[in-house]
Amino acid sequence: IKLREIIIIIVKVPQNLDVIVIGSGIGGLAAAATLAKAGKRVLVLEQHDQAGGCCHTYVEKGFEFDVGLHYIGQLHENSLLRIAFDQISEGQLVFQELDQHFDTIQIGLGEEKREYTIFTGKTEMKAHLKKQFPDDTEAIETFFKIMKVLTVRGNLFRPWVSLFLLKSGIANLVSPIFRLSGTCATDLVNTLTSNKDLHIIFSYLFYGVPPKDSSIVINALLIHHYKRGAYYPRGGASEIAFHIIRTIQKYGGNCLVRAPVSQILVDEKGAAYGVKVRKGQEEVEVHAPTVISNCGIFTTFQKLLPPEIQVKPDIQERLGMMKHGRGSFLVFSGFDGTQEELGLVSTNFWLFKNNDMDKSMEDFFALSKEEAPDNIPMMFITMPSAKDPEAKIRHPGKSCMTILTMVKYEWFEEWKDTTVRKRGDEYYNYKMRFANKLFDWACTIFPKIRDKLVFQDVATPLTNMHYLGAQRGAMYSAEHNLERFHAEAVARNRCHTPVKNLYISGQDVFSCGIAGALHGGLLCASAVLDHIIYIDLLLLKKKLKRRKAREMAQMAKKKLQ
Repeated sequence: IKLREIIIIIVKVPQNLDVIVIGSGIGGLAAAATLAKAGKRVLVLEQHDQAGGCCHTYVEKGFEFDVGLHYIGQLHENSLLRIAFDQISEGQLVFQELDQHFDTIQIGLGEEKREYTIFTGKTEMKAHLKKQFPDDTEAIETFFKIMKVLTVRGNLFRPWVSLFLLKSGIANLVSPIFRLSGTCATDLVNTLTSNKDLHIIFSYLFYGVPPKDSSIVINALLIHHYKRGAYYPRGGASEIAFHIIRTIQKYGGNCLVRAPVSQILVDEKGAAYGVKVRKGQEEVEVHAPTVISNCGIFTTFQKLLPPEIQVKPDIQERLGMMKHGRGSFLVFSGFDGTQEELGLVSTNFWLFKNNDMDKSMEDFFALSKEEAPDNIPMMFITMPSAKDPEAKIRHPGKSCMTILTMVKYEWFEEWKDTTVRKRGDEYYNYKMRFANKLFDWACTIFPKIRDKLVFQDVATPLTNMHYLGAQRGAMYSAEHNLERFHAEAVARNRCHTPVKNLYISGQDVFSCGIAGALHGGLLCASAVLDHIIYIDLLLLKKKLKRRKAREMAQMAKKKLQ
């Protein structure tokens, strides 16, 4: 390492730091920007050469791919999430609303294939499902009622309040979310209908956990998330990190890339006071009275804390509440042709080989390494170039597609000590067995893409570990299993940690996805400030609603004149 590189780190670190954030995913950036606007001097440290985590994009051979952001819901005018994005980006982010038909679900293969379409809209989503399942209108009605009552955010209660409500039995009176959080999706939908295709619809937004092992709360909230529309950032997913970082810098903070944190510093009293940043063979200490980790609970507690802190019972208790999530496998394909020429659309496609997701996933994850590539039970297809109207300006005449499925980390584990892009022929041939099967499946829907394929890249769990810092390649971080969302586990799994001055942000606090991680960041900022940020957002929401009403009244008055 050159002395110059260490000096650069020191120069770029703001003076008199208040907060260090480890990881520049949306959870870390949301917490950092919120705290910066509250007057804190914040530094975000990112191990990759691009900031943004799952919000970053990469360009290869003239094709631009999103690695983790595929679409976001609840960004309609004056929504809480939209206001939050506006606040942390200073109003600079622009979101493109996708077509009302935003998701297509295909179940089965060949002549047995059935296709269902999902529409956005306060009333249209439910009505459209009823048209497709005329014998199950009552089941759909009940499911949507459950969705509605689950929108109360239980995480806003302080930990001791939540635990008191649970222990006293009052919790169920406050909100049904406390009772339903421990109900698995399969059990609940079985009480609604025997239609297995509809079971898939109620759980199709897949995050690596079969319905029998997942909470109905998460499955229902994910569908509700898109009820008022599905959106994609204009300019691509990387716009999110770009504008939020500018907010952080505007208020005196900074974000450094190629700055991997090797350890969280903890003093003799058990309080965090900074981090060690690795640069080559050297390490630089950066101090701050508050440290936020946005790199997942397992990385935080098992890799970054000093060994003597890791073994403490309260740390082990928190770890015991979580399981490692499933690894993600992605195929990035670039085509020579426009979306019109290739028949590509902004609609996402969810493909399932049959309508028994529980058995399919259980059987798949029980397979040997050699059997797995030939027996993939489901996949997700998204076309970012068809969602962003500016993509054709940045990359004229080109289109791209991302395919995603879930895999076991153990199938790739033998190559964990190899170097990225230098893992050898056996690794390449093995991952391409998965990739070819997935691409062939996609070609059954979009036949024109096969002859126009000019670029393809594949990301395995090992790829996600390298670029995203995701433990075992789990893009959704800790597993979203039923145990994690039991009411008492939710009450205990907060941003505070057993280490004083150390906080957790991101997906492991709230839930998976961009919106889930962002909420994790807002909850973390609330914990650091000891002030519920959502109160401010709700007050701002009311203020904006009143302003809009005044503007509409003035416009109506002018028309009458």
